Amino acid sequence: MDKLTAELAGLLGEANVLVSAQDQAPFLTDWLGKYRGAARAVVRPGSTEEVAAVMRLCASHGVPVVPQGGNTSMSGGATPDETGEAIVLSLMRLNRIRNIDSVSNTITVDAGVVLAKVQQAAEAAGRFFPLSLGAEGSCTIGGNLAANAGGVAVLRYGTMRELTLGLEVVLADGRIWDGLTALRKDNTGYALRDLFIGSEGTLGIITGAVLKLFARPQARATAFVAVRDTAAALSLLGAVRDRCGDRVTAFEFMTGDCLALILQHIADARLPLAEMPPAAVLIELSDQDDEVALREKLEAALVGGVEAGLAIDAAVAQDGTQAKAFWRIREGVSEALVRAGKAAKHDVSMPVSAMAEFVAAADTAVRAAAPSVRPIVFGHLGDGNLHYNLLPGMDQDPAAFAALAPELTRIVHDEIGRWRGSISAEHGIGQLRVGEMALRKAPIEFDLMRSLKDLLDPAGLLNPGKLLPGKPSPSHTNN
Repeated sequence: MDKLTAELAGLLGEANVLVSAQDQAPFLTDWLGKYRGAARAVVRPGSTEEVAAVMRLCASHGVPVVPQGGNTSMSGGATPDETGEAIVLSLMRLNRIRNIDSVSNTITVDAGVVLAKVQQAAEAAGRFFPLSLGAEGSCTIGGNLAANAGGVAVLRYGTMRELTLGLEVVLADGRIWDGLTALRKDNTGYALRDLFIGSEGTLGIITGAVLKLFARPQARATAFVAVRDTAAALSLLGAVRDRCGDRVTAFEFMTGDCLALILQHIADARLPLAEMPPAAVLIELSDQDDEVALREKLEAALVGGVEAGLAIDAAVAQDGTQAKAFWRIREGVSEALVRAGKAAKHDVSMPVSAMAEFVAAADTAVRAAAPSVRPIVFGHLGDGNLHYNLLPGMDQDPAAFAALAPELTRIVHDEIGRWRGSISAEHGIGQLRVGEMALRKAPIEFDLMRSLKDLLDPAGLLNPGKLLPGKPSPSHTNN
């Protein structure tokens, strides 16, 4: 061990300072296998105080630190670069449920707690934590906060920013900010909490959080609905919300090409309609009402949608098994895309009212550049977040498609820019989109972000090369 690694072992114990290639391997490759890096060591502190001690030590040596939760980033945000200079700081040992307050409807947790464990703890307390993601069995609360995760229930409950009351954060110099307040109203200055949520570990390391809990839904109603196109789906969304109000928890959209891909690659996915539709939406309502009454409310809204020409056909789940089968279709998208091969992926958001025009314009533009390209479009229609992915044509050479992918991404993102949308709705910037930040942000906005980074992390030690381009990883002496 060099001097720094030996000092880290003295702080955490040798078992929690990983230096061998075999021990480090799971921490050095991102979830999708797109990025692979190297690290001086992987450290596993077991408390906020140990995280702070690690940061103080690394700051004194000028060594960069890459925070990592469940390592499920979709943009390489938790993977170190290839220089081997950085320390990877895994938060997985910070895994305590600190407190549940059923009166205040809050749960206080360590940042390394897996999302599914928070859901289960809320359930055991007779409450509900609404964030739901495909990776919920392995992603952590700290990572969810760092990327401001969304998921399928944003329409009703909001993103992690809306689900969070307070944070505990270790700064680049090792100081601890204790902002673990459960206050829902606090008008005493800047909202420091919001600086760190969505900052991807570049401003501080989140070590704890106070999260909102909700009344546990007693009833759910789920429907799978055929529609003509995005415009019809948006009109149906308005009609269902008019009838059902904030009971609308999820409104997920999939094009016909997306459905066909799922059915091709996911063996247990079954289309609950007689014919393959041009597009479809998956609708879920939740409430405290009787389940039969809630289902009848959804059915009435869908009858109105069919009569108005907004929906072509619909299947309403009659029990939990059928509802789970409907959701299996939507949950199979990512797996189907992986099996289909390399795709040019775009996680974008825009005003809900612009979504139909965006899809039509983007389809036209990308096919003009690559006539055989196959848009696979799905996402959270109700909150303006689409995953606009592109697969190569059936006979297109994969290498030729890969060479064209950057131009296709530019085309898609230019269309997003027309609507003042975002090139990352929920996956984060990470390494994947860092090169585009200066191009896609207004100069003053980019300057303000850079100023915040320089203020809170002047040496550029925290997660270098992510979110904001610019300063290289700090150099260090091997002492």
